Amino acid sequence: MSQYNLSVIVPVYNEADQCDALIRRLRLLQDEVVKDIIIVDGGSQDNTVERLSEEFTVITSDQGRANQMNAGAKQATGTWLLFLHADTDFSPSHAAAAISEGALGKWGRFDVKLSGKRWSFSMISFFINWRSRLTGVATGDQCIFVRKKVFDELGGFADIPLMEDVELSKRLKNIAKPVCIEKRVITSSRRWQQHGTLKTVLLMWKLRFYYWIGVKPERLAQLYR
Repeated sequence: MSQYNLSVIVPVYNEADQCDALIRRLRLLQDEVVKDIIIVDGGSQDNTVERLSEEFTVITSDQGRANQMNAGAKQATGTWLLFLHADTDFSPSHAAAAISEGALGKWGRFDVKLSGKRWSFSMISFFINWRSRLTGVATGDQCIFVRKKVFDELGGFADIPLMEDVELSKRLKNIAKPVCIEKRVITSSRRWQQHGTLKTVLLMWKLRFYYWIGVKPERLAQLYR
């Protein structure tokens, strides 16, 4: 029987290169730690579904993280929902922290650390966490967790192609302050490495600014790609 009444929802899309590491992490969570693990595929064209479905429940939905995470939430049976990116390292001790530290709250998130040893990654991680504490807004890499009842009452993630995590955070913080867990989850720095650290930082700032002034998420998604 599960020790924690927590459903972990993992949206995936063409994640074949991440499957081995993801399977190893999810195995540690299985059975004794979380109530259920729901992987939601958005139409992968590689063998992501075949590899993951050998050990875990995999469902399909329309492509897009918001659609996929909402589909997973509908299937979840836990009192708590936690949304996990395929390239983020989440351990049993993180699950325990989400439930124990979040017990008196309604939602929360973790501090994050970018993988890799570059000093710039440490600085970026610091500012992500600092900004999140200051604004009460979380990003998907920070493993947002929320009571299922609250999530359902809010109608889940907005059906937008980008900034769905920010948009949900803003609605959630109107209900309650987030529980900010200092224990860090490690998320992949692959985008920063592929596109360049400075270029990626500037792009993220640009996207957030555009979102703040009202640019439509569909346009932001085009810029992000």
